[in-house]
Amino acid sequence: MASEKIINVTAQNFDQDVLQSDRPVLVDFWAEWCGPCRMVAPTLEQIAEENDKVQIAKINVDNEQELALRFQVSSIPTFILFKGGQVADRMMGAMPKASFENFIERNAS
Repeated sequence: MASEKIINVTAQNFDQDVLQSDRPVLVDFWAEWCGPCRMVAPTLEQIAEENDKVQIAKINVDNEQELALRFQVSSIPTFILFKGGQVADRMMGAMPKASFENFIERNAS
């Protein structure tokens, strides 16, 4: 990851970094072998650098299968926005930057 503002989340730090965060967290469920996941990575890095309303986090589903199961992630990339420790909304698939920004604006305010 190029942006230092994006955090890697594992089962060990999920509660602290996502559920207990003082701001909304957009979690990217991804895998290294996933082409669409790699396509959106630069977009997420841009958003992390430009938008302080939301924390961007990544969960590698190959390494964190229990988290993927817990949140019923059946295809990747899946993006789940957590707000106040709860799932606020989710979307799937590679999307343009404007779609991510609208998703964040709609759910993180």
